[in-house]
Amino acid sequence: MRDTTTVEDSMTDTQTAEAATVDAAKTGKGRGKKKEREASLWSDAFYDLRRNPVFLIGSAMVLFMAVVSLVPSLFTGIDAYAPCDLHNSMLKPGGDHIFGTDVQGCDVYAKTVYAASNSIIVGIATTFMVTLVGVTSGLLAGWFGGFVDTLLSRFAEIFFAIPLMLGGMLIMSGLGKGNAWTVSLVLATLGWPQIFRIMRSSVLANKHNDYVMAARALGAGTWRITIRHILPNAIAPVIVVGAISLGVYISAEAALSYLGVGVQAPEISWGLMVSDAQARFLQAPHMLLFPAAALSITVLAFIMVGDAVRDALDPKLR
Repeated sequence: MRDTTTVEDSMTDTQTAEAATVDAAKTGKGRGKKKEREASLWSDAFYDLRRNPVFLIGSAMVLFMAVVSLVPSLFTGIDAYAPCDLHNSMLKPGGDHIFGTDVQGCDVYAKTVYAASNSIIVGIATTFMVTLVGVTSGLLAGWFGGFVDTLLSRFAEIFFAIPLMLGGMLIMSGLGKGNAWTVSLVLATLGWPQIFRIMRSSVLANKHNDYVMAARALGAGTWRITIRHILPNAIAPVIVVGAISLGVYISAEAALSYLGVGVQAPEISWGLMVSDAQARFLQAPHMLLFPAAALSITVLAFIMVGDAVRDALDPKLR
């Protein structure tokens, strides 16, 4: 009897263990399926970006420049817009003026810090306007096609044929005295066709995919398919180009200011500072080197972020 009971207990324990193993396997498969369902291009990209040193360094630099542009008084106690002392003209770096002074006796460090505001405003505002117009028009052209596509494409080609810098110089010369917002509007007017073409191509590549057909079969309307399905899957290339273009627009603003048709005095800009310093570069090179270095670092930071985002969102680079 004892032997029979022992055998039955052993069989019961074995069956219980096998059942637990089967349940665990099913649970593991369920969890695996859940993780698989949660995986997406955006989650994978975010996972890669968090471990990309180029993105982390670039983001830290961008964040630092953003703080400098928003609260310049945290980094200098000198008001860059206050009247300057001509007795301090072209002092070399050191002492109370760590970056030296310019021809007017103004502190170069304070002007470099305050100039970040206009440059960052131009970069962000231009990128926002270019992305808004380009994504909207590209989405409409790619999705509806036909007459809408032809009309928007021909209209975009008119602006696309105008070189950014040449067109910016002509328009800003006609507008007269410029500031950060007028420069942003002009650059956005000439820059949106690039985003339009990228968004249109991306929509054309996604509009015939299976998930769009499935959404239509389930009775989803045109706008629901466009906003909920097409837009999230087609906007990745736009984000990449927008991140890189932000640094390009900052450089364009500096170039226009350098040529005398961008941000103008009494406003402060890195390009304007470089323009004022070029004639006296041999006598006081610090007047040109420090604002030029700040401009280069800022542009480099945005390009680093854009390159990292491109690598994370491009499946072919995985």
